[in-house]
Amino acid sequence: MLSKYQNRPALRAAFITSLMICIFVADTVTDFEIAFAVFYIAVILIAIGFLSARGVAVLASICVGLTVTSLFMTRHGSFEAGLLNCGISASAIGVTTYLALKTVAAQAAAYEAQGQLARVARLTRLGELTASIAHEVNQPLAAIVTSADACRRWLDHDPPNLEKARQAAERIVRDANRASDVIARVRGLAKTGPPQRERLSLNETVIEAVAMAQGEIERNSVSLRMNLAEDLPTVIVDKIQIQQVISNLLLNAIEAMAEIPSFRRELEISSYRDDDGKIVLAVADSGVGLKPTTLDHLFEAFWTTKENGMGIGLSISRSIIEAHGGHIWATSEPRMGAVLRFSLPNAGDGRA
Repeated sequence: MLSKYQNRPALRAAFITSLMICIFVADTVTDFEIAFAVFYIAVILIAIGFLSARGVAVLASICVGLTVTSLFMTRHGSFEAGLLNCGISASAIGVTTYLALKTVAAQAAAYEAQGQLARVARLTRLGELTASIAHEVNQPLAAIVTSADACRRWLDHDPPNLEKARQAAERIVRDANRASDVIARVRGLAKTGPPQRERLSLNETVIEAVAMAQGEIERNSVSLRMNLAEDLPTVIVDKIQIQQVISNLLLNAIEAMAEIPSFRRELEISSYRDDDGKIVLAVADSGVGLKPTTLDHLFEAFWTTKENGMGIGLSISRSIIEAHGGHIWATSEPRMGAVLRFSLPNAGDGRA
C-alpha cells in the first residue's frame, strides 16, 4: 500500500499527516483508559525510511505533543488512567524513535564498512595483478620506442620518407592511447565512490577484464577459450563493480589450476541468455575441482581454502551481484574443475 508513496515526497507527507490526524482524533474521542496514542509508533516507523534523523526526531516530538494535547481534550474516563496511558505512549514513542535511529545508523555504518571492505578486496586483487598490469603497459611502451626509432630513421633518409614517418607516428599515438586505457582501467578499479550504474555490454566488460588479467594468464601458461554469445541484451550495472567480480573469478580460476601440469590448464569463459531471459557469465577451469563441503561455504565471508587467502573475494562478489538483482553460484566435479556463474537481469531492450 505504501509503495505508491515512496517516490513522491508530497504524497508521503500527506499520508503521514493524515495518519497522525486520524490517531489524534481517535485518541481524543476515546476514553482516557484507551492508549490509542501508542499508534504514533507506526508513524515513526513509516517516516524512518523517508526523513533524515533530525526530521524523525522532530516528528517524534510532534507526536508526543499531540499525545499530551489529546490528554487535556479528552472528556471521558478516568484522568489518572489517561495520564498513565499518556506517559506510557510518550515513552513508547521516544524509545521507538531512539531504537529506530540507532538501527538506521548501524545499517549505514555496516554499508560503509562493506564498501571499505570491497575496496580492500579490489586493492588486494590489484596487487595480484601487478605482473599483468606491468606486462600490458610495457608492451605499448616498447612499441612506442620502436615506432619512434623507425620514425627518426625515415626522417633521416635523404630525401626523408614522410609517408613511412607518418605511419610510425600514427603507431605511436595508437600505442600511447592503449597504455592510457590500461592506466584508466587500473585507476577505475582502485577508486572509491558511490556506484555509477550504466547500460553496457557484458561481453565488452568481460573482454576488458580479460585484458587486465592477460599477463597472469600468460605467466601461468593457461589456455584461454572465450565463447561469448552474440546479440545479447545489455545490462544496467556499475561497470567497475562487475569488472571486480569478473577479475576475481578469473584469478580464482587461474589459482585453482596451479597444482596441475601446465598443458592441462584450460580456462573457458562463456556468456549466454538463460530461459528466464537473464544474462549469464560462466568461468570454468580445469583444476582439481571443489569438494561438496567447500561448495556449501564458498561464498561465506572470511572462509577460504587458500593458505594466504582473506576469504572475502567471493563474499563481496556475491554482495555485488545480488545488489544488481542477480545470482551467483558454483558447480564442480572432482578432478573436472569448477564452474562459477553469475546472472544479471537484462536491460529490457537494446543489444550488446
